[in-house]
Amino acid sequence: MLVSVIIPVYNRAAVVGRTLESVLAQTYRPLEVIVVDNDSSDGSREVLERFAAEHDAPDFRVVVASCPHHMAGAPRNRGAELAHGEWLVFFDSDDEMKPRLIEEYVKVVNRHGGELDLVSTRDEVHYADGRVRRLSMATPGGGAEGLMPYHILNGQLATLRYAIRRDFFAGTDGWNISVPVWNDWELGVRLLLAGPRVAYMKKTLVVVHDSGATSITGTAFSSRAGLWEHVLDIGRLHIMLAAGLDEATRRYWLRLVEFKRLALAADYEREGRDDLARALCRKAYSALRQSYGDSLGWRWVKAPLTRWLFRRMASGGRGSSHIARLIY
Repeated sequence: MLVSVIIPVYNRAAVVGRTLESVLAQTYRPLEVIVVDNDSSDGSREVLERFAAEHDAPDFRVVVASCPHHMAGAPRNRGAELAHGEWLVFFDSDDEMKPRLIEEYVKVVNRHGGELDLVSTRDEVHYADGRVRRLSMATPGGGAEGLMPYHILNGQLATLRYAIRRDFFAGTDGWNISVPVWNDWELGVRLLLAGPRVAYMKKTLVVVHDSGATSITGTAFSSRAGLWEHVLDIGRLHIMLAAGLDEATRRYWLRLVEFKRLALAADYEREGRDDLARALCRKAYSALRQSYGDSLGWRWVKAPLTRWLFRRMASGGRGSSHIARLIY
């Protein structure tokens, strides 16, 4: 089974070699590596072409392509168009695969008799000061519906955390090139609403290198205030318009989107932007209250817990998403 790894690259000459070497070190073959340059100006293209010249082989095909659009979604879509693999793995140009990542994906697919559309894994974050944080992703059940709460709150389908069947991906609208932030979150919502057959590996097989100011998030959420909220609104609309979804599940997922909005407000407050935090809190709190019909259960139980969770997040407390999945 051929697996295609798709990597967009924009001005990553200093680090993309590390990423490519981690793909080369994969224990699985055959692999196809498609690196799509975003019109880089720092010599990244030369690094990519040199890697292709040195390592292109019958069982390790390396394709170097171009896409001038600087939103990451466009080169990922371009890579998917060029891919020949039955399965696709989207990856970032500054992170690493552990050597058995692709092999483990394929094992899971084979274990399910090929009857899967998406396989998810876990990752760990490496910081410049040497700290390592393993993200807490609990093993969900219940297929795509079981995975959705973990994606809404924890970004389970972040770019690096899954492999997807090419035919299934082609049946969606692909990456939304107009979304400048959290585009993997928005895509993940759409993918799960499409009802994929999913499996989850409780193994940490990806290394994320915190890139600080050069990442899409940057060093402060408030520096891109408004963009994050827009993506949350898009995700909310996807859920509201989804056909065939029972109303209890729809209400639950919409409440989790509003809790993610509260989490963003907590980020703003930690960054000293109380003005942004207050406005966002009011919007999320109002939506949650309306969802519960201003019932006694909301006023006496859910509302106090919601306020407590916000304060907990704003003070840096972790694990609030686990509580949110239970109380909403």
